[in-house]
Formats: sequence, structure tokens, C-alpha cells
Amino acid sequence: MNKRLVALLVAVLAVFTLAPVASAQSTPTLSNIRTGQHVGFSRVVLDLSGLPTEHRVGEVTSVSHCASGNPIAVAGPGINEILSVTLIGAAAHDDNGNLTYTGSQNFATPGLSHIRGVALTCDFEATLGVAVGYSNPYSWHRVFTLTSPNRLVIDVGL
Repeated sequence: MNKRLVALLVAVLAVFTLAPVASAQSTPTLSNIRTGQHVGFSRVVLDLSGLPTEHRVGEVTSVSHCASGNPIAVAGPGINEILSVTLIGAAAHDDNGNLTYTGSQNFATPGLSHIRGVALTCDFEATLGVAVGYSNPYSWHRVFTLTSPNRLVIDVGL
């Protein structure tokens, strides 16, 4: 009976030792921020290597950097409202700390009728933050993800 137990334990250990271990999935990363004007709304698109675990959206009066707490003035004229979008499980750098998004961190959007500016507010501990400034307090917004390719879309319109 002892030999059977030892044989069973050896077999179980062999299975667990030889079984491939799933590697940790890296955090989806930001590669580009694109903007565009459409009939009735303006759009910001965040190109990502994968989709975030979740995203949170809120209207705020001001934004600050998530790690330092330093205030961030969103670039662009006439900003009266700010839409704060937080991607949980996303970053603008890879697992080795190399930037995956090297574009502007805070820029005006003169070609858009509803959005005045975009600013990155966070890239810390797998949390990516973006602020979208707009001028009309009666604007609507929608935020959603799309695949093939992976991206987060932010629309603001009247």
C-alpha cells in the first residue's frame, strides 16, 4: 500500500512539474491617440494592444496626475467641462518601463467642434487616465471599447 501511495505521489508531482505554466498576461498598452470630427460629435480614439479590464467615466471640474497629485490644465481654449476616463488594467508603457505612447501628453484639438483638448492624467500601476476637455455643459458623451483592432472610443456631442 505504501508503494502505491508513493507511485501516486510521484505521478501527481510529474504532472504538475511537467505541465506548462501559463505566463502572466502583460498589461494592454496605449500606442496612439487619434481624434476626428463626425456629423454631430467629436471623437477621441485610444489605440490599445488589448482591452482594459474596465473603464470608468466621470464629469469633473479639474484633473490632477494620479501619482503626484499635481494639477493638470487640459490644453485648449474655452474648456468648461472635463470628462475623466480611467482605464483599469492599461498603461502607456510596456512591462520593461519603455514608453509605448510617445505622442503629446496634453494637446489642443482645434479641428474638433465639441472637444477642445486631451490630456493624459495617469500612467501608474496599470491605470491609464485621460481627460477630455469640452466647452458646452449640455454636451452628451459615450465611452465604449471596440476590437479588431482594440481601442477605446470617447465621443462628445450636442
